[in-house]
Amino acid sequence: MDKYGLIGYPLSHSFSIGYFNEKFENEGIDAVYENFEIPSIELLPEIIASNPNLKGLNVTIPYKEKVISYLDYVSPEARAIGAVNVISVIHRGNQVILKGYNSDVIGFTQSIRPLLEPFHKKALILGTGGASKAINYGLRSMDIETVFVSRYERPGTIQYGKLKPEDLYEYNVIVNCTPCGMYPHTNECPQLPYEAMDSHTLLYDLIYNPDTTMFMRNGAMHGATVVNGLEMLLLQAFASWEFWQNRD
Repeated sequence: MDKYGLIGYPLSHSFSIGYFNEKFENEGIDAVYENFEIPSIELLPEIIASNPNLKGLNVTIPYKEKVISYLDYVSPEARAIGAVNVISVIHRGNQVILKGYNSDVIGFTQSIRPLLEPFHKKALILGTGGASKAINYGLRSMDIETVFVSRYERPGTIQYGKLKPEDLYEYNVIVNCTPCGMYPHTNECPQLPYEAMDSHTLLYDLIYNPDTTMFMRNGAMHGATVVNGLEMLLLQAFASWEFWQNRD
């Protein structure tokens, strides 16, 4: 039986294990998907060695960037993003080859594209982690100018406390790439001047649990279009499967 899995820490709210095991059962695929909750990326070689039937992995927080140094090949897109969330595990005799890809950007661009209007020219990306890099790559590929928003003073970023209402008139696409508002902390949201939002504002939250975050509720209250990360997750999972089936 082939094996697939997810590496990250923690994995208490993993979508992938349920999605893929249901897919395998429904489609009669002789495979299983497991969570590999590892407290250090240095345990990855042990996971590979102790699971000889492993064919593919997804990668989540906090290892999307750290995993790159363990890979034999990284796709040009994932290399440009600086983050990998899909690994194809290829066995050639006694040799194991690890190939890294990024399906986040595929899922994100396919899900947000139908929502974009001609007046959506500039975007704020909340957070600076591995997911935010894929979002930045995806937005720029659609000719949308981007700025990262961070809690910390970092080059090329703006801090939450410095955002003014007029900034949201200009940067009217806002993508939350942080865990702020994720279950069980559902009463939290990024600190933004929500009163400046209107029907020209598009809020996209990568969080999918809960279905509607406080970030989304606050935006919708002022007329913004809001969407969660579930469709992106489904499209990303589909892209992962495609990468795993390409054994070249």
